[in-house]
Amino acid sequence: MTDFINSEEQPLSKKAFKQCAEITTAEMERLDCFVSLLCEWQQRMNLVSTSSLKDLWRRHMLDSVQLKKFIRDTDKTILDFGSGAGFPGMVLGILTSGPQHGPVHLVESHGRKCSFLHEVARKTEANVVIHRARIENLEPFPVDVITARAVAPLEKLLAYSTPFMAENSRCLFLKGLKSEQELTESRKKWNMIVTEAESLSDASGVILTIERISRHHV
Repeated sequence: MTDFINSEEQPLSKKAFKQCAEITTAEMERLDCFVSLLCEWQQRMNLVSTSSLKDLWRRHMLDSVQLKKFIRDTDKTILDFGSGAGFPGMVLGILTSGPQHGPVHLVESHGRKCSFLHEVARKTEANVVIHRARIENLEPFPVDVITARAVAPLEKLLAYSTPFMAENSRCLFLKGLKSEQELTESRKKWNMIVTEAESLSDASGVILTIERISRHHV
């Protein structure tokens, strides 16, 4: 994935998104179908903020697609917390189809949003499993990667994540301006290895890769 210079002057075009994301024409067609469904359903329910639709290809699609470069061929199972309208989980489900990957598990408690996710999955043939549940009520199962965007503070995400993590599992969390503050607070209770990467979609954003998570011993 090529580096992208953030710009707030004008929305990111579909053509510029495709070039930046380095995806195939077939993948682009499936993402375009996702976008069409999002715009259609948005007229009936609040899936994303209305203002974000003006720069949808940057704010939602590029923000999600950038996680693809952190997904390894050996990652069989991805779990996306609080999927909402499908970001980033549905996007990753569209882009990681194939025999080398297991499904992306989307966790969303809102019934109508789950209906939307099922429709997107059907139309795009995304490699996903949709769980209508609250994260804390989902029966734990081992996963390779956990993703989340705008769901909860980092400290709470770590607590949600640990029941699903094996020795080599890792978390990919999209965070914004408060990332350093959240890391500082989380380190008071948690041991972890953290790697930070700049966001391609948001000048103030960061991608946190977190591994080896454990609580401090009291």
